[in-house]
Amino acid sequence: MKHVDYILVGLGIAGLCFAETLLRQGKNFLVIEDGEKEATTASGGVLNPTVLKRFTAAWNAQQFFDKAIPFYDAIGERLEKQVLNPIGIQRIFNSIEEQNDWVVASDKKQLTAFLSSEIQKNTNESVKATLGLGNVKGGALLHPAELIERYRMYLQQNELLVSENFDYDALETAETTNTYKKYTAEQIVFAQGAKVRENPFFNLSVSPEGSRVFVGNKGEYVIFKAPNLQLTTILKGPVMIIPLGNDLYKVGASYGRDDFSEGTTNKAREEIVSKLKKMISCNFEVVDQVSGIRPTVKDRKPLLGNFLDHPKLYFLSGLGTRGLSMAPLLSEWLYDYIEKNEELPREVDLKRFL
Repeated sequence: MKHVDYILVGLGIAGLCFAETLLRQGKNFLVIEDGEKEATTASGGVLNPTVLKRFTAAWNAQQFFDKAIPFYDAIGERLEKQVLNPIGIQRIFNSIEEQNDWVVASDKKQLTAFLSSEIQKNTNESVKATLGLGNVKGGALLHPAELIERYRMYLQQNELLVSENFDYDALETAETTNTYKKYTAEQIVFAQGAKVRENPFFNLSVSPEGSRVFVGNKGEYVIFKAPNLQLTTILKGPVMIIPLGNDLYKVGASYGRDDFSEGTTNKAREEIVSKLKKMISCNFEVVDQVSGIRPTVKDRKPLLGNFLDHPKLYFLSGLGTRGLSMAPLLSEWLYDYIEKNEELPREVDLKRFL
C-alpha cells in the first residue's frame, strides 16, 4: 500500500486549483481523473469581475480576484508558460438609459475599481455599437483547455496522476484513514464538477424538502473565423465574443437549465449565431462548436465541506459560471478548513442545505 496525504478526484479548474494548493503546502497527494473533457475546457476562459447584464460587481469579486490573478501567474511559472493574460472587456450600450446607468454604477464604491465611467465611442466598423461602449477594468483571459492539458502533463511527469474512472465501490472509509485500491489517504477531496451528482457519498442531490440542490446548466459556444473583425478586447452584447487569435473567436454561451445532455445542438448554434449577427456586421464562418455542463447550485454559491457520516471525504463543487475566478480562493478556504479547522464561510458551506 502506498500512503498519501490526499487523494483528489477530478481535474477541472476546481481540482487543478486544489492540487496547486496542495503542492504549495508540501502535501503528498494523488490525482485520479478519467481524462474526459470537463466544463472547464469548454468554457470561455474569461475572468470578469462584473455582472454586465445589470452593471453590478460579481459576488466577492475583489476578494476572489486579489487571490486569482497572482495564483494563476504562479501556475504559469510552474508550467513555464504564461497562462493568464490581462484583457479589456467592453459592453455594447443599447440605449441612453443604459449609458446613464453605467455612469451611475461606475461611481459606486464596489465598482470604481472595475468600471470606467467614460463612454467610449466605437471605432470598429465591423461592430454594431452606435451608442458606444463601456470599459471593464481588471479582466483577464485563460485558455482553459490548454491549461488543463499542461497541468495534467506536469502531474504525470511527477507521478501524481492516475488516469481512470474513480471506482466508488473500491473506496473503504474509516475514522482515521481511507483506503482506495493500493492507496491509503488521510483525506479524499472530490472536485468532480457536474459529475458529483453521480457520487454516492454526495448527500445533497435532493434536499430534505425534496427539491434538487445541485442543478445542471448546459452551456454551448460557437467558434467562428472573421478576418475583418479585428477585435483585441472581449465584446459583450447579447452574447460574449472572445478573441482567440489568428482571426478566430469564441462566442456564447447558451444556458440550458436542468440540461445534463452531452454534445452540441443545432438549436444552441442557431441561437448564438442569431445574437452574434446583432453585434457584428462583417462576414464570418462557423468552424466549430463546444459544450459543457456547468456545475451550478440553486442558490448560485459553491459547495464546500463534508458530511457527518463521512468526515474524511470532502467536496469542492458547484462553482457555476465563475469558477475560474473563484477556484483559487475556494481551494484555500477548503484547505484551511481541513488542515486548520477554520470555519468555512456560511455562503459556501454545503451544510447550509442540511
